Amino acid sequence: MFSRCKGRTGKMFLMLAVASCLTFVASLVYLSTVNGYRFSREVPCTPRKHVAFMKIHKTGSSTVLNLLYRYGDAKNLTFALPPDDHLGYPNLFRATFVKDFAKNPGKEYNIICNHMRFNLPEVKKVTGDDSFIFTILRNPDSVAESAFPYFHSVAPVFGAVKTLTEFVRKLDKVFNPKTLNSFYAHNLLWFDLGGDAEAGAEGPHVDQTLKKLDSTFHLVLLAEYFDQSLVLLREALCWDMEDMVSFQLNARDPSTRSSLPPDLLSTLQRWNALDWHLYRHFNTSFWQRVEQYGVDRMERDVKHIHHLRQKIQDICLQSSTPEAKSKSSSYIKSPDYGNAKIIGYLLKDNLTRETKEMCIKMVLPEGTYLNRLQRKQG
Repeated sequence: MFSRCKGRTGKMFLMLAVASCLTFVASLVYLSTVNGYRFSREVPCTPRKHVAFMKIHKTGSSTVLNLLYRYGDAKNLTFALPPDDHLGYPNLFRATFVKDFAKNPGKEYNIICNHMRFNLPEVKKVTGDDSFIFTILRNPDSVAESAFPYFHSVAPVFGAVKTLTEFVRKLDKVFNPKTLNSFYAHNLLWFDLGGDAEAGAEGPHVDQTLKKLDSTFHLVLLAEYFDQSLVLLREALCWDMEDMVSFQLNARDPSTRSSLPPDLLSTLQRWNALDWHLYRHFNTSFWQRVEQYGVDRMERDVKHIHHLRQKIQDICLQSSTPEAKSKSSSYIKSPDYGNAKIIGYLLKDNLTRETKEMCIKMVLPEGTYLNRLQRKQG
């Protein structure tokens, strides 16, 4: 009798053990099906509510900003906003650059995401030691090509010539680091992250800076792999995939883009060597993160983002392709800046009030959305 009970007890224990193992595995990774697409998420996790985004010029950061604006707006989170349109740039960031921070230094802020020149200790004064800190980089050649027309009217070193080709040919003659806004023309990524753009491309300061940034940023996105970046960001923040859906904003009319001959491109790359140190370093770590995430899993989740974006495009836009110009009252775009001609989107007519508001927020120029948030927060 005892031996029979012992046998049954052993079988029951084995079944319970197997069930527990299966439950444990399921708790690590599960698959969710939305509109026929399956995407994975590690659980359990809690959505991050303290986020610091280092918005770097000419890297696609306006699109990320809009994503953060929409999320925080919908969740009624508190933004650390500037009193005007930036947080003291180009000075190194200080917490007192945040609107009303000095009046109420104990106030809790959830998200800081406007243009600043990065300064970690001061950022932590605003969003706390537990904030998730991330940024986005772009190929430095593309950054320089985009910066030239955009800042042509505010940076005399650019304004002294008519084309980027001429600027690169005459670097020794036209560039002066003491000239107003010269930082837009030399190692702009490095400068925005708080570094000295004129420090030189070789020496111990390069590795020291890269190690410091490695330990500071929890994630560095890449503009050239934007959707893969969104997938990694979604997992890191524990937000929903729908929160990652975005349209490209503040993009230039392709007709205003230029290219350099190979010899001048090499000159430009040597000129922005510090930016290239940054980009190569974080390009390597980015793909390491993708490998850790899982290549097949990444491919599946990128398809899901594409599907969700297409769904919103079909609801909101007359065309998924941005428009260079339109006289329609449904046309929304950021203002042109310098010699850069910005393209926008044409919304569908006859949208319901709720749907129209959702669609407008997807394409709202960052200055307009900032004004909305400033009024909302008082």
